[in-house]
Amino acid sequence: MEAGSIQAVRSAAVPVPGSGKMAPLVVSLFFAWGFVTVLNDPLIAKLKSLFALNYAEAMLTQFAFFLGYFLFSAPAGAILGRFGYVRSIALGLAIAACGCLAFAPAARLALYPLFLLALFCVASGLTILQVAANPYIAALGASATAHSRLTLAQAFNSLGTFIGPFIGALFILQTGVALPGKLPPAQLQALRVHEAQIVQRPFLVLAGLLLAFAVLFWLLRNRPAPSVVSCHPSPFRRALFARPRLVFGAICIFVYVGAEVSIGSGLTNYLLQPGIFGTRAAALGARAAALLHMGVPFNAAQVAGAMVSLYWGLAMLGRFAGSWILSRAAPGRVLSFHALAAMALALGAALSAGPAAAAAVLAIGFANSIMFPTIFTLALEELGDETANGSALLCMAIAGGAIVPVTYGATADAIGLGHALIVPATCYLIIAIYGRLAARGLGLARA
Repeated sequence: MEAGSIQAVRSAAVPVPGSGKMAPLVVSLFFAWGFVTVLNDPLIAKLKSLFALNYAEAMLTQFAFFLGYFLFSAPAGAILGRFGYVRSIALGLAIAACGCLAFAPAARLALYPLFLLALFCVASGLTILQVAANPYIAALGASATAHSRLTLAQAFNSLGTFIGPFIGALFILQTGVALPGKLPPAQLQALRVHEAQIVQRPFLVLAGLLLAFAVLFWLLRNRPAPSVVSCHPSPFRRALFARPRLVFGAICIFVYVGAEVSIGSGLTNYLLQPGIFGTRAAALGARAAALLHMGVPFNAAQVAGAMVSLYWGLAMLGRFAGSWILSRAAPGRVLSFHALAAMALALGAALSAGPAAAAAVLAIGFANSIMFPTIFTLALEELGDETANGSALLCMAIAGGAIVPVTYGATADAIGLGHALIVPATCYLIIAIYGRLAARGLGLARA
């Protein structure tokens, strides 16, 4: 998942001697927030069964998470301008750790709203972390190699999104997603508390790791660091809305993030369907456990949850291939091709069944790979002095990760999880039109 945040600051152009030693530590943060973010995918499947939620209610987890990004992006820029890079990173880590710790009372009381509040807190801390870490890693060294450092850091972020669902599935889904029905209320609540205790464990471990990182960065707060100059970009300037390329680009960021998050969020439940991969998952889990000489086989939910890693892993591989392709082809055409491919795969998965449908929906990850950065750069073309403000508008559009998944969930409740893939397919159609217009220069000229 792309790290999106309003970078409301500019760093000094000249690196500070000795600050480059912080680079490996900062790069590790990119892995950490990628890992934490995609834990939502197996978590959604577990909470849905734990609290007997419909799909729309289950997708409120992503609503709470991305609401934190939306509300805290601008304040995070002010925090960075006030406290600098290292202190802001320490604060972001501490807030995210507190969000992870909040899983403990949520599990003890087995209340879904408390889980949502915990996720909101985690996302708020990660927002501050990203707003500080993105420009910080670019400033830790010569300006000529800034893009290289940021690309490397984003590669580690992709590695985190690849590994996260696999680890999350092993621990969060270790007791599966099926709860016995028709239990007395007291027994049902006791069972929910027991299952919620399992859910909280990986988040409590993460809380300890994040707090350790926060303490480490706090101890390093007086190390040499580039200075920060506040610029506070505004996404609501009237001049921006006279730029069709930018406005349409913001719409595409909104629907892209929404489509990407919707598919990842519903993927475990989609794969668990008997007509897709559910009947094969348990057998595959037993074979995998036998190969690893484990006495207890992996359950179907763990297998399906671990397969979500393929979705994010293909996106990671696609970025490397896409980087090469984009250096040789018009970005608008590449974007349109990838969006049409994603739409075709989504519709194919919606209209088919079995391993073919599973393969189609997982392959959407590869098609997603270049979309976010390509939309972002196309939308900012020819903005000149308005670039920072345009970037702020595009980052605000990441709120699509809060809205579209709920729409996807409500559609799944109405027509089924497979057929609900028409929602992300429609999103990809909008992106394909934008790429086509951008390639031809039609309809996107300044008003």
